[in-house]
Amino acid sequence: MGTLFTWLEAAVSAVLVGFEKMLEFVGMSPTAGLTWAFSIVGLVIVLRILLIPLFVRQIKATRAQQVIAPDLKKIQQKYKGKKDQASREAMSRETMALYQKHKTNPFASCLPVILQAPIFFALFRVLRYKLGPNADGVFTGFGPITPELSEDAYNAKLFGAQISESFNSSSDGSVRTVAVILIVAMVTTTFLTQRQITRKNMPKAALEGPQAQTMKIMMYAMPFVFVISGPLFPIGVLIYWTTSNLWTMGQQYWVIRRNPTPGSEAERRFKERQAHKASRHHIEGGIEPETDAFLEERPGQRQQPKRKKRRKR
Repeated sequence: MGTLFTWLEAAVSAVLVGFEKMLEFVGMSPTAGLTWAFSIVGLVIVLRILLIPLFVRQIKATRAQQVIAPDLKKIQQKYKGKKDQASREAMSRETMALYQKHKTNPFASCLPVILQAPIFFALFRVLRYKLGPNADGVFTGFGPITPELSEDAYNAKLFGAQISESFNSSSDGSVRTVAVILIVAMVTTTFLTQRQITRKNMPKAALEGPQAQTMKIMMYAMPFVFVISGPLFPIGVLIYWTTSNLWTMGQQYWVIRRNPTPGSEAERRFKERQAHKASRHHIEGGIEPETDAFLEERPGQRQQPKRKKRRKR
């Protein structure tokens, strides 16, 4: 496990250094907090592009779970109150058969979050333990991060706050102010991301029952977890998580708007937009031909006699 985390920390460091060099090439200072903040944003972009195939799987799995929610509810109602071993096994068999029939997995929707967690902790360790000086006050660097870059990143300040500091590790007012703003942003975007997919892209049948209650609890529980743990995270980690949430919101908005779940509020709005677009297309595309035909042949209008050409003598 230690070797895996060391490899991940080196990979995270390499991406950060790569973006820092690009930003330095275009004129940004290596000692500026904004440079390293943009490098962290670049890390998010690289990771989320790599996770797009898994995001597609997540959307399909989530949609399949929403579709089977009524059938799942029927199975739960069928065995409600039955606590004997035979009933539990039968309920488990029918539930698994339902998942296999629709080729879905209740854990598939969690894959992107699960795979992001090691990167999250790797960045946490790089910012907290790899950038600072050792016990002798010497910057040794780590992997692709040279001692000079390590010192630059460690001392880089964003609005007066070092990106390697956290709310709990510093008594500096600037650090705590920036940390609180980013914690609020992280918690808010986490809640909105959960609410976006549960309220707008779920059919009515999926908004009832134990599964819906679990999702509702998760919608409020995850932001609460970040309220408690946020003060422990370095400024750079807060930037990473907030940026990742914003990416998720944009990605989900695009999918929900263009390909909503059948029976959901998003699908109703999608159909309204399609109907409005079709009516506009009909009006805009139909007026000209009808007008031309009207000008050519008006009902009841007498046809004007054509003048005959006279023969020359």
